[in-house]
Amino acid sequence: MKKLISIAALAVSGAAAVQAAPQTVTLDVSGMTCAACPITVKKAISKVDGVSKVDVSYEKRHAVVTFDDARASVQKLTRATENAGFPSTVKR
Repeated sequence: MKKLISIAALAVSGAAAVQAAPQTVTLDVSGMTCAACPITVKKAISKVDGVSKVDVSYEKRHAVVTFDDARASVQKLTRATENAGFPSTVKR
């Protein structure tokens, strides 16, 4: 019986690991007007729970964000930039 419980516990913990996957999204952030703007955008996105990496380019006017999709979402990322004064959209 203990063996069956251990297998069931492994299956449950494995399922949780499968559900949470790192995602990468590129956001267009057209409102950046100076070289200091990416600092503000990066700080805002970095505060979102689940974000592991943020690269913001002033020249390209975009942010590339890697995040855990179980804790963060694209909606949370775009809300963070908007709240910082830099509305963003997903780059297609």
